[in-house]
Amino acid sequence: MCGIWGIFGSDVDCHEQVQCCFKIAHRGPDCFRFENVNHYQNCAFGFHRLAIVDDLNGMQPIRLVSMPHIWMIYNGEIYNYKQLQAKYNFDYLTNCDGESLIHLYNKGGIDFMCKNLYGVFAFILLDTKENKLYCGRDSFGVRPAFKLLTSNGTLGICSEAKGLLNLKLVSGSKFKIEFVDPGTFEEYSVHLASNNERKVKFERKFKFHDITHLPAYDVDVKLNDSVLENIRNSLTNSVKMRLMSQRRMGCLLSGGLDSSLITGLMVHEARKAGINYPIQTFSIGMGHESPDIVAARRVAKHLNTEHHEIIFTPQDAINSIRDVIKALETFDVTTIRASIGMYLISKYIKENTDTVVIFSGEGSDEVCQGYIYFYKAPNESEAHAESIRICNDLYLFDVCRADRTTAAHGLELRVPFLDHFFSSYYLSIPAKDRIPTENRCEKYLLRKAFDDLNIIPNDILWRPKEAFSDGVASKKKSLFEHLHDHINPLVKDEDLMNAANKYPLNTPLTKEAYFYREIFNELFPGCDHFTPYMWLPRWCGNVVDPSARTLKHYDNRHNAVQVEA
Repeated sequence: MCGIWGIFGSDVDCHEQVQCCFKIAHRGPDCFRFENVNHYQNCAFGFHRLAIVDDLNGMQPIRLVSMPHIWMIYNGEIYNYKQLQAKYNFDYLTNCDGESLIHLYNKGGIDFMCKNLYGVFAFILLDTKENKLYCGRDSFGVRPAFKLLTSNGTLGICSEAKGLLNLKLVSGSKFKIEFVDPGTFEEYSVHLASNNERKVKFERKFKFHDITHLPAYDVDVKLNDSVLENIRNSLTNSVKMRLMSQRRMGCLLSGGLDSSLITGLMVHEARKAGINYPIQTFSIGMGHESPDIVAARRVAKHLNTEHHEIIFTPQDAINSIRDVIKALETFDVTTIRASIGMYLISKYIKENTDTVVIFSGEGSDEVCQGYIYFYKAPNESEAHAESIRICNDLYLFDVCRADRTTAAHGLELRVPFLDHFFSSYYLSIPAKDRIPTENRCEKYLLRKAFDDLNIIPNDILWRPKEAFSDGVASKKKSLFEHLHDHINPLVKDEDLMNAANKYPLNTPLTKEAYFYREIFNELFPGCDHFTPYMWLPRWCGNVVDPSARTLKHYDNRHNAVQVEA
């Protein structure tokens, strides 16, 4: 995890803008660089590094003596950089995976570069020979990127919006901080203005990959007629490719299907790869007998990991709310609730261990139709369409949570379920075979693909879905109920009744939502568009609370499987 920042066509000396770059210093605690672009006096790059690969030569911006006109910074991991070197006979000068971007761009241009990257990334690339600037982002938006383009030609790009909020801009210039959309790159021209300074003009936006399409790059998985074997091989390969690190790796382990399966595969593949240090696993809950703690304990024992249990109180959760919203840059209730536990567990990892790279199970519910509400889908076609929709919007919700809560503490998260090959293959399986039914549990194919292989205990493999913010608490009182107990007395009834006047976009419908919105509005004024809609389950009637425990189907599913300590 790193933090990238750039200002191009600045209205003031670039050094006056550098304080904005330090707003994302948490993303890269190992080192920092601020560098002006030669002969582009009002253009500069800022980079906060978390050193994972090539500690000696991996600092950015990356430039090569053979191609000095190309300047590049990126946040991410390119898992196939060695395969690209062999395939195209690239002459690498470093062992840094990011160097592959420059060689790919030089060989075939920006579209060719993006389509050949197996990994997660957000990048800024400046070509001073062509006076072109590009920014782009991986297909699911696993790595974040925001942009700001003013009406008079100043462009700012940053990993997080907070690094663009207080740029010094010409008074009266119009602008809006926006996402760089996942799976796209944007092209800008950098021209010489009349005052001998550079200014920026938007040229085009291009979508280089759709999540339903198999990637253009080579993957070491051969598909055959066995759906279960293809699922197993592609997910295993996804985990294997992500073992690229010179820093210690560990796993977030909630004890649910997704994190347990990823942990099991990671431990097995790490041993095969000769990684001999104990793999650390981390679970969090509001008591030693919370559902997640109990289940994670069993998985850790099965895998013989160095397991850490983090216990937090309702007050710990309450105390973290403001910091969580600041990290997330959203006011979505679901995302904030789920982020509290993840923020606290990341804080623990940073302060108490030397693990830096963290594997996690994000993305499975979207790709594999794991949410409880999929049982209520009218038919398989609508379930498939919903799966595609929430996959495309992951960067607004679960991917946002996963990145920001870990990056806030200088950790790097890896999410194998969002591997482009695995996810596109899974989404290509006939829709009728993926939808949960009364006779087939959610994510049945994923579970069946690893059934009886002893990677994780079988009762964990078939454990029903539990939302993270629910599982960390107890079955008697969920986290959201503790939050309500604290928040409801703080919000006046009349404030909630008049909320539409103050917040016409995504008007808060509950006191909890209003409370979060007030904090967000204070931290990010004028940025309501960062949350275009609130995450809520579909096909469940007039639901205003996103917790799975408020759904009738929750009780039916949870009567099916019990996990013993």
